[in-house]
Amino acid sequence: MFTDTYLPTRDGVVTSILNTKKELEAQGHDVFIFAPDPYDHSKKDPNVHYFRSAAFTTYEGYTVAMFPTEKCKILRELDVDVIHTHGLFFQGLRSMLAGRELKLPVVLTWHTMVTDAVKYYNFTVLPEWFLDKMMWVYLRTLLTRAECVVVPTHAIENELRGYAPRMRKVEVVPTGIDTQLFNGHYEGGDIRRRLGVGDDEKMVLTVGRVAWEKNIDLILKGFALLHKDDPKTKLVVAGNGPAMRHCVELTKDLGIADSTTFPGFVSDADLPRYYAACDTFTIASKFETQGLVLLEAMATAKPITGIDYRAVGELIVDGWNGFKFKEEPEDWARATRAALDSSEDIKRNARSTAERFSIKSAAQDLVRIYENSIESKKERS
Repeated sequence: MFTDTYLPTRDGVVTSILNTKKELEAQGHDVFIFAPDPYDHSKKDPNVHYFRSAAFTTYEGYTVAMFPTEKCKILRELDVDVIHTHGLFFQGLRSMLAGRELKLPVVLTWHTMVTDAVKYYNFTVLPEWFLDKMMWVYLRTLLTRAECVVVPTHAIENELRGYAPRMRKVEVVPTGIDTQLFNGHYEGGDIRRRLGVGDDEKMVLTVGRVAWEKNIDLILKGFALLHKDDPKTKLVVAGNGPAMRHCVELTKDLGIADSTTFPGFVSDADLPRYYAACDTFTIASKFETQGLVLLEAMATAKPITGIDYRAVGELIVDGWNGFKFKEEPEDWARATRAALDSSEDIKRNARSTAERFSIKSAAQDLVRIYENSIESKKERS
């Protein structure tokens, strides 16, 4: 598996790779990771094949594997059957070149709508519209050269078909979550006490990278309205990222600094208990192609609210397993109030929705795609 991001950086792509690797290995397959050198060399994993990298200056914690590598030599020695790329830039291009030279099928998983982030992390002097157009020229080539493109939702499938109608094959395989780890049986009382949430208060939680594209401003502005109507509410924004300082300052400007907590990165061990601690979970990001944290919260039988856009809008059935909101603070406050007041049926339906997205099922679908891609590559060779 080739990826542009890996440990110690944590994001949805890394979580997806870790879950998939673990389950594929449990089913008896060998999985090798090809990743950029981490910014902290002490965090290197001896089982990962790293490529020399440079820091991505506009996004703290990320590195770019932009230097020449011996990828084909390593892949030959490992005797791989299929290349699966989770990266779209240097690692995506590298995987395609390796596939062509070694005559191996390349499966590409589309995790994020990367062009949406151009306006936040444009390190060039080029205007945003031009950079977006040039990126799609490159991405379209990548998509059409893949033996199969894997997308997590039908919403993303339809969007990509509009940009790259000549893709060979597209398969919808939602990224799996561990529905045994994330369940409704955890106790969250210790987390609530640690965060200063009283027994008589309602806790609203959001989890993820604190980054511009995650649309956290909408949550903060919406919470200011909710908290004004109900002072017995607290907001917890869990995660780290480049927009942290901005978000903290915004809580001061909105007058909700005393009711908003930023606990930073949450460990895997603590994450299920954070979900258990909250009274509702919310996600406002329009950047998501699926939203793993949304499914994790649903798996813990929590009422959820999400923006009615792309994958998040596809997963939520309004009033049945959660509540949707438009990109307006007033509508976020309305939906979140409804979630806080929701019935046990909403929680049960959220859990049943998440149970359809198990890691085991996703891995089995990937094995089928690998086998079909190997055969289709042979037929074309």
